[in-house]
Amino acid sequence: MTPAELSTYCLYAAYSAMAIYVISFVAFALDLAKRSGDAQIAATAALRAKTRGVVSGRAGGSGVAVLERTDVDTGADAPRRSSTFERLGFSMMALGLVVHIVAVVLRGLAADRVPWANMFEFGLTGTALIVAVYLLVNLFVNVRYLGAYVQGLNLVLLGVAVVNFYVPVSPLVPALQSAWLVIHVFVACLGTAFFAIAAGLSAAQIIQVRREASKAAGLKLFDTLPGAERLEDLAYRIALVGFVLWTFTLIAGAIWAEKAWGRYWGWDTKEVWTFIIWVIYAGYIHARATRGWRGARSSWLSLVGFAAVMFNFSVVNLFFKGLHAYSGM
Repeated sequence: MTPAELSTYCLYAAYSAMAIYVISFVAFALDLAKRSGDAQIAATAALRAKTRGVVSGRAGGSGVAVLERTDVDTGADAPRRSSTFERLGFSMMALGLVVHIVAVVLRGLAADRVPWANMFEFGLTGTALIVAVYLLVNLFVNVRYLGAYVQGLNLVLLGVAVVNFYVPVSPLVPALQSAWLVIHVFVACLGTAFFAIAAGLSAAQIIQVRREASKAAGLKLFDTLPGAERLEDLAYRIALVGFVLWTFTLIAGAIWAEKAWGRYWGWDTKEVWTFIIWVIYAGYIHARATRGWRGARSSWLSLVGFAAVMFNFSVVNLFFKGLHAYSGM
């Protein structure tokens, strides 16, 4: 099979993965709608039970016991069976990931190298890692409520990579002909995946903080999610893993730069933005460990950090000149 044919099959697999991801996204969205409906029903039932308890207390003095039995926790910390929509979403996500990995492998075979040497290949591999990391994280902690967010983000990034950044297979430029290509870029993709999930948790945490502070009755969906403190803790732990990976990316990039260009640091635009991202997340981690910066303020730093990652991948690659200009091919 020729490289051109393998590249074509790679695109077929990528589009097939996107189609499966769409089904997964819809299923997760329906699960969120069901969560919201269940929370509304539970809140209505609890209100009626409280009302009955008050009435019973006035009538016979036994209302306190009734109220204590019916005023139960209906939040995300309470046990909840997964819905059919949630199970369908995860099944389609896993199937889509398998097809997605096939696309990555086909591109690698077509190029006869690791497939992350340009924006199309970075996007193709990076989005697969976002899904893989999300599924892996769910083996240790329940973040299933992020399914729609992860799939929505994944579809946008993969769609842009396939439609706007696709380039035919071409030989590597001399600077990329190194084993550091395998290590440096893969770890950068992996770190980005952890940052993406942490950003979703931080966004949810900011909304929860505002709801809890105002005791708002709206957005019943968020009654089924963990509290703001729990979301903040999860975001911090996942971002911390991403920060460790990004630190390695920065160090590995400097070593690679010395091998390729004879210097560890040259203030190239890509190098500067990689360092800026590192500083933002270092500030976020420091702020999270400082009492005065817990809560929504530290979570905004997490979102700013992920926005900087996306800026580095897109705008810096496309519009800034430098030694890393080949990454925009």
